[in-house]
Amino acid sequence: MTFIVQSSSVFTSALTPLIGIGVITIERAYPLTLGSNIGTTTTAILAALASPGSSIKSSLQIALCHFFFNISGILLWYPIPFTRLPIRMAKGLGNISAKYRWFAVFYLIVFFFLIPLTVFGLSLAGWPVLVGIGVPVLLIVMLVLCLCLLQSRCPRILPKILQNWNCLPLWMHSLKPWDAVVSKLAGCFQPRCCCCCRLCCLLCGCKCCRCSKCCEDLEEGQEAQGVPVKAPGTFDSITISREAQGEVPAPDSKTECTAL
Repeated sequence: MTFIVQSSSVFTSALTPLIGIGVITIERAYPLTLGSNIGTTTTAILAALASPGSSIKSSLQIALCHFFFNISGILLWYPIPFTRLPIRMAKGLGNISAKYRWFAVFYLIVFFFLIPLTVFGLSLAGWPVLVGIGVPVLLIVMLVLCLCLLQSRCPRILPKILQNWNCLPLWMHSLKPWDAVVSKLAGCFQPRCCCCCRLCCLLCGCKCCRCSKCCEDLEEGQEAQGVPVKAPGTFDSITISREAQGEVPAPDSKTECTAL
């Protein structure tokens, strides 16, 4: 399919909703995604073959570099089962994003914008600056990953203080404080009662318009306190409204037949 549409993104986008509804598992989708990365290299190879004779050699070299780069990635992350780390990482990120929806946006911004821009800026400053800052950061990341692995596999070999991250502040090892901050920031942008809401209140006769989030909160608070909330009139007939409320019993069908 990737060879036909000439795009691995189209194949992955078609595969994503199937995984979401449970038709295909992540373990089965993983080799399909890797195969699409190989199929997308055919675009560069076909374009290189269409190059003029004077530049076809260089074009094929670039296209084959792309091909063998993807092949080497598959050989590195697929043949041996315990090296299939992308599956575990995808499940972990999926669970976190399902609990904290804002984390997906944060992940995209950090790993697709901030980190590449930081590396690019350090590279412009010179390789000594890049190595001097990048190597310590990589060592710290590797140390944290090793500690996390040991904490989950064999925590007994670690000192008691390193068997968990409770020695650190809560905001450094949990997303709950950050989730509270994001929720408060998001609450600042929620719609409040405006002139349109007030006009709607005058028309429907309620104290606060139900099309606003603040009005929903007001109604929920009143219901929690036992205060009845006035609903807009939905019945044109008083008799029908009383029947719906149970004040006037509805006429029985047998009585109507007897009267006829």
